[in-house]
Amino acid sequence: MTSLRKDLARTEDRVDDLHDLAGAAARTQYRGGHLASTGIQLLLGDHPDQALDEAAAHPGAHGPISVWELRLAEAGRRCGPAHADAARVLVLHAARAGTEALSRVYSQGTADERRAVLHALPHLVPGPDALPLVEDALRTNDTRLVAAALGPYAARHLDAHQWRHAVLKCLFTGVAVERVADLAGRARGDDELARMLADYAAERTAAGRTVPEDLHRVLALTETEQPPAPGNADPHGKES
Repeated sequence: MTSLRKDLARTEDRVDDLHDLAGAAARTQYRGGHLASTGIQLLLGDHPDQALDEAAAHPGAHGPISVWELRLAEAGRRCGPAHADAARVLVLHAARAGTEALSRVYSQGTADERRAVLHALPHLVPGPDALPLVEDALRTNDTRLVAAALGPYAARHLDAHQWRHAVLKCLFTGVAVERVADLAGRARGDDELARMLADYAAERTAAGRTVPEDLHRVLALTETEQPPAPGNADPHGKES
């Protein structure tokens, strides 16, 4: 335990940089020397700093599977469901995985690994190059993937048409709209989204079905006035 605490002290700064990636659970696990009681310690071994260095030494490796991809694959078995997501995102960040490597993991990985890729996108891909991964996730019926796809990366890079239909998909599939990053900001003053929501509500009512509470919540957000955007004459063009 003494050795582990020394290793943790050396990685404290690094983990602080990763805190918004790994989430609140991982922050609790790493700070205060509590790593030994979690599955992440099993994944990273007795020397977490060394384990992250190994991952970082093989960014985007081609050919035989790289060290970080092996650790990614082991996360579920070693960490268990409570900590695996945080561990996977931590490994992806340590590996400095770029769009090509993330796309490979997404296309070849399990649903859990795909979800980790989606969570990592806003921290690893600065531009819209990884949008095809988000679009693919939004085409699935896996609600966990849909929710993961609608994080900050989608909020920044999905165009208005795609984003509106993603919100509607949440209503169709039962994904809580609170999972949609920057929902209030993007829905504000969006008359076209309001029209689409009203049409969907009318269809549900005509069919004798309950209108989801989340629909009313999003509809209320669209009624908030959108501040003027210079150089953007028609930010909410009608969907065709």
